[in-house]
Amino acid sequence: MPISFDHKPGLVIYLTAGDPSLDATREIVIAAIDAGADVIELGVPFSDPLADGPIIQRASERALAHGTRLKDVLALAREIRSARPAAGLIIFSYLNPILRYGLAKFADDAKAAGVDGVLATDMIVEEAADYLVEMNRVGLAPVFLAAPTSPDARLEAIAANSRGFVYAISRTGITGTQQSVASDAAALVASIKRWSRLPVAVGFGISNAEHVAQVAEFADAAVIGSAIVELIERTSATAGPESAPRAVARFIEGLRLPHAAPAR
Repeated sequence: MPISFDHKPGLVIYLTAGDPSLDATREIVIAAIDAGADVIELGVPFSDPLADGPIIQRASERALAHGTRLKDVLALAREIRSARPAAGLIIFSYLNPILRYGLAKFADDAKAAGVDGVLATDMIVEEAADYLVEMNRVGLAPVFLAAPTSPDARLEAIAANSRGFVYAISRTGITGTQQSVASDAAALVASIKRWSRLPVAVGFGISNAEHVAQVAEFADAAVIGSAIVELIERTSATAGPESAPRAVARFIEGLRLPHAAPAR
């Protein structure tokens, strides 16, 4: 399925697969899609997630302790695609698990699972030649990160090689919830749009409806990660994992309303 945003702002929701369990992740993802998530980023747990803050680090540790591996995330993606054929579905991973799996095998298996695209968080576009060959061979959308510090030459290369959407990092540093959207996010999105006609999604620190409304003023979609992962962690600890899908659905329903408007 092509990645699209039916409303502005679109909602891209990140979850760490396998936290609190693979079965729970499946139910949470389906609840998130039904509540209005346009794109799901299935996070592959990794032992050294340098770009992530403590919330996602803890989730990765729990998922790895349960034995979650890339092959399990791909199997989960296949189940989600079968259950919700129209949803956008991205594998979000550090490069190391993909290389250990085998780049060509990963591309084949991700495509067979019904995945739309891949975001390898530590893959920079200047070193992505082999990666892009495999993504293009099977028709997966490579999604790249653009940072406020990215020079124009890099933004141009990201625009030329991205498919689906461009992920704009609202600030430098690690993931995590913040009090406000960084002021340089709008400037970054404007710079990206000089080079690309793809939708631009803004992430890192987006954690509530106010942030989503701010992002909607200058970008096409908002990415919410740490706030969702923390909600799953807290709800699972206090009310049990079976309560997490409904908690996530309520959270997502509140992110866009009353700001939702049909895409033009």
